[in-house]
This record gives sequence, C-alpha cells and structure tokens, in this order.
Amino acid sequence: MSVDAAGRQAGQHGQATAGGYGRTAPTTEEGAAAGARTACDCGDCPHGARTGHRQAVAAFLALREDFAAGRGVPAGLAHSAGAARQWISDELAQSARAVAERAAAEGRARGEAVRRRAPLVLWGAVGALLLGQALTAIGAGWTDSRTAALAAAVALAALLTVLVRRHREHGGLLAPVVGEDGRLSTSRTVATAWLLPAGWLVLMWAVRLASAPDAAARHRLLAGFGLARGAGLLTVVAIACAVAVAAARLVSVRVRAGRQQKVPAECPRAGDLLTDDAGRGSFADAQYVLLNAVAVVFAAVRLAVEPDRLPDLPWGLVALAAVSAATYLAGKYAEGGRPVVLSVVRAREIGGLDGPVRTGDDIEIRGSGFVPPGAQPPHRLARTVVRIGGVDVQVPLVPVPGGFANPSDGVLVVPVPADVEPGRAEVRVITAAGVESAAYPLFVQE
Repeated sequence: MSVDAAGRQAGQHGQATAGGYGRTAPTTEEGAAAGARTACDCGDCPHGARTGHRQAVAAFLALREDFAAGRGVPAGLAHSAGAARQWISDELAQSARAVAERAAAEGRARGEAVRRRAPLVLWGAVGALLLGQALTAIGAGWTDSRTAALAAAVALAALLTVLVRRHREHGGLLAPVVGEDGRLSTSRTVATAWLLPAGWLVLMWAVRLASAPDAAARHRLLAGFGLARGAGLLTVVAIACAVAVAAARLVSVRVRAGRQQKVPAECPRAGDLLTDDAGRGSFADAQYVLLNAVAVVFAAVRLAVEPDRLPDLPWGLVALAAVSAATYLAGKYAEGGRPVVLSVVRAREIGGLDGPVRTGDDIEIRGSGFVPPGAQPPHRLARTVVRIGGVDVQVPLVPVPGGFANPSDGVLVVPVPADVEPGRAEVRVITAAGVESAAYPLFVQE
C-alpha cells in the first residue's frame, strides 16, 4: 500500500490524528530562518531550552509536511511503496526523538527555574501578608493576632524553604503534588491547598497561646479551637486527604492490572489540574478544583471575620465537597481502558483485487484505545507495536497534511512480514503505554 493510499484509507474511516503537533508547518527554509531569528546562545537557561525545542518542532513539522506532499523520498525507493513508507517512518521517528530530547531539556530547565523561584514566592507571600496587615491595621491598631499570624507565616515559609533546598533534586516545592506520571496531581494539590492553611492556622494559635498573658486568655483561645465548631473544617480536610490517597491507589492498581494506560509527561504544568492526560478539559477534575477553591476562600473569609475561632464551615458546603469528591473518584475509575481489537481485515488499495491475507499484504486492525491519552506526540506514536504470531511489527508513521493517518486510536495499518508462518496467527496491539490487547485470530494464506 502506498503512503497516499494509507492516508486516504484512514481518512475514509475518520481516524486521522494530529499526532501531537497538528498545526501547519512552515517550509524547511522558513523553519531555518525562524530558528536563526530566535537563536539563543545563553546555554541551558529556560529561554535557550525553549528556543531549541521550538526549532526542533519547526524542523519536524517541515519534514512531515514535505513527506505528506510526496517530497524528499530518495529516488532509489520510489519503486517500492513499502520501502518508501518504512523509510519515511524511520526518518520521522528519528526527528521526533530529537524533538522529545529538546522537550525534556526544556522541562528540566523549567523545573530548575521553578525551584529557584520557589523561595521568592514563599517570602513574597509573607511580605504580602505583612503589607495587608499593615494596611488593615490603620485606624484599628496592631493586635496580638496579627503578630501571631505573621510569626506563623514566617515559620511556615522558613520550613518550606528548607524542604525546597533539601529536595531540590526531586522537584523542590512541587514534589509533594506531582504524581508518578510527572503531572500535577489534582487530588494532591487540593489536599495541599487545605493542609497548608490548616498548618499555618495551628502555628498561629500556638504562638497566641504561648504569648497569652494569663490562664483566662488561654481558655478563651482554646474554646474557639473546639471540635464542635471546627467539625466542618475537619471533615473537609479529611475528605481531601482521603481522596488524594484513594486516587493514587486506584490509579496505581488499574495501571498495574492493565485496565488503564498511563504515559508519563515531560514536565508538570498548571493545566494538569483541569485536564486529562491528553490535555483535554476534564469535568471531574475541574469541578473538584473549583468547588474546593471556593470552599478555601469561604474558610479564609470566616477566619478573617472571626480570628479568635476556627472557620465554621456550614454542613451544606461540607456536603457539596463530599459530592464533588465522589464525582472526582468516579471519574478516575471510569477513565482509561486497555486497547481492544475488534476486527482485522486485509487492506485493499482502490482498484486492487480482493483476496485472502498473505505475507507482504497490509492488514487493517480496527478497535479502540490504540493511542492512549498523552501518547499523541510523534515519538510516542512511533512506539506502537503490533505482534503478529511471534513477530513484532513497528507501526509505521504515515504523514498527511496537519498530522498522521497512521497510527490512530481506532485503526492501525501494518504489513504482514515474511517471517509470519502461513496458517492461524494471533494479532496483539502493544500501545506506547506498554499495555497489550487481547489476542485476535488472523489466517494467513500461503
């Protein structure tokens, strides 16, 4: 099957994908000119890494569009459609690996920049708290509660700064909220958003108890810290922490059992909190983050109004947080799935003759889950493998304008190699996440 025929065939089934870089590419000359204009000679800084990544992406897009238009194939391969397709796939895979290396370098540079700026952000927050307290103290006067709040913020910022420096090789300040797949964990971030203010609140009350002038003042402070008033806050914090542990366990069990496909990310991004692994908006994640953000703001307002007492969260808000947490966990349980092969047929070019599957023919594997979320970049697509009998066949990358016709999430087109013995053979799909589908029978004619 020729490259153009493979593209037409995938287009007929509506399975063409963008392959992670779905925008229109510049020509090779335009990409080189853009690279010259944006060249950076500042070493491994974030700007230089970002520029190198953009140049590699531009070069890959130009190469893909040239191949999609039929340009750049050596004349010695023009007589063999299969050889030309394999050569194009290898060239694209090699270029995609260069893009992946540049993306990894940019991710490392970005992570280093975040680690360097984390102490500045922490102490900037302390400075903002001091400024806010100074402005609100005009006319009302400075109080012991303001001093305690500032002292607790300084202590917490100092503790976090020490942790950032000691664990800078493991992500620094972001290490507790980054999942095993290299993305920001929504559940861990929400739990941290509750635990950090709770820790600051406990430190503030400890400072106030230590500086209380007499036993009566200490009893008044402890009365505001009672369980009856803080039951709502304690329940919401417990729910957030339980969801973080349950989500991590649920995903880990499903990945190990092959019921969910996980592809690691190059680096954590803020958008991970509201999207799935493929970068699409996730309802379960978005509603969980937004509702808890509103609840945290509500608790902060209640604390500002009554600084001598725990924030009294109404049970209606606690019930909303519980429903949101249940929705989030249900969404985690429902997402993903292993690849499924529904049928395997002989791929016939337009005008070709019908017949049985023989070695050297192309077969079309139809199903779902062949491209898991996060595997859309070309270097991930190139890792898709079809096992026919005992022979592993690399799924070739077939470029079309703006993306790839093969592989796609629902259709794979691969040749039957000569090493496959005639007779009954089993076809399995192994995705970029390493998950293998169940076997599907294929009969190869002599």
